Amino acid sequence: MSNTRNTQESQSSQKAQDSQNSGKSTDNAADDRPSPMEVLRQARSQLAELTGMTAESVSSFEQTEQGWALEVEVLELERVPDTMSLMASYQVELDAQGQLTGYRRVRRYERGRSDPRRTGGH
Repeated sequence: MSNTRNTQESQSSQKAQDSQNSGKSTDNAADDRPSPMEVLRQARSQLAELTGMTAESVSSFEQTEQGWALEVEVLELERVPDTMSLMASYQVELDAQGQLTGYRRVRRYERGRSDPRRTGGH
């Protein structure tokens, strides 16, 4: 008998928590959005799965009206010495839930070279 009572109490408690949680999520739709760190992880993982290349870093990250926009640095071709490896920057777009909706390579460069577009204040 006590097991039945405990089970009923657990179910009642769970229902009360569920109703409280559902009230919170309907109050604020932004709660459904993943956190920025979750978005970063998802973007890197999805891009790696689609391209077969490992994302090394994220050089820009911003929330947009449609979702998220990132620029991800990827190792395209490993060379020796490492400073001669070919890197690429990919513009990655994700929807509000963090699902990749598009990507494109925006530049390619050797790891050891500085970017002439960004030096000299131009």
